Amino acid sequence: MSETTASMTRKIASASDLQSVVRTMKALAASSIGQYEQSVRALGDYYRTVELGLGACFRQSPPAAPAMKRKGHPEADAIGAVVFGSDQGLVGQFNDVVADYAIKTLATLPGKPQVWAVGERVHGRLADAGLPLIGLFAVPNSVQAITPLVGQIQIESETHRAKGDYATLYVFHNRPKSGALYEPVSQRLLPLDLPWQQGLAKVPWPDKMLPEVMGNGLVTLRGLIREYLFISIFRACAESLASENASRLAAMERADQNINELLETLHGTFHRLRQAGIDEELFDVVSGFEALAGQKQTG
Repeated sequence: MSETTASMTRKIASASDLQSVVRTMKALAASSIGQYEQSVRALGDYYRTVELGLGACFRQSPPAAPAMKRKGHPEADAIGAVVFGSDQGLVGQFNDVVADYAIKTLATLPGKPQVWAVGERVHGRLADAGLPLIGLFAVPNSVQAITPLVGQIQIESETHRAKGDYATLYVFHNRPKSGALYEPVSQRLLPLDLPWQQGLAKVPWPDKMLPEVMGNGLVTLRGLIREYLFISIFRACAESLASENASRLAAMERADQNINELLETLHGTFHRLRQAGIDEELFDVVSGFEALAGQKQTG
């Protein structure tokens, strides 16, 4: 079907409206990246404080080997895993990258995996791969919503661990990477084994006045371990959200570029059609004038 200037005008208007939406989404994604990255940086000092506290506890009381697996629980060798993905689209290969990484990593570990998914899209990707899924969490839409999510994950994971459903817990997520968008990473949160305790016991105290744990050292240690697990999950979620928005920003930048190229093509076609219409009208005027001039000469 041949194009007309009217149809080209409608296409240009539609493409311009779409570009406005894309640029708005670009601005929102860029703003979101900043707040999530800032929250990760803010956790740095707090994590360092918790790390120093754990080191003080382990120096005062020598690290102990973790408790043995419970007998009578055939699933004690199972592996718990939390995989952070997205609920929304326009993120490119974001969910595929973290899901493939989690699938390959869990396949190399002994034990049957039991997986919680954060995000419907990564949940579907993991389900298609045949992984046993035992829970689904919604992706938070702000920094303030991360804390309630972490609390839910801790309650769910601790409930299953207390039943002896698993002894090891991993978290998988995408982490922002300089020079690229993101990279998939994993962290083992449990068990808090002897090498982990010994490593913290060797963390140097920042000054010469060595600390002393007052009161019930076991209560203090448990409190610090809860904070360590909270920070680790919170940071994984914040880094995943920053990576998700970076992926969305990149997708919107590609879309914006494609729309610019489309608009250039549409404007070029519009100008050619408009010029062709003008030329045709001028040709009709000249032809009419010549026809009238011929009639006068013959008359």
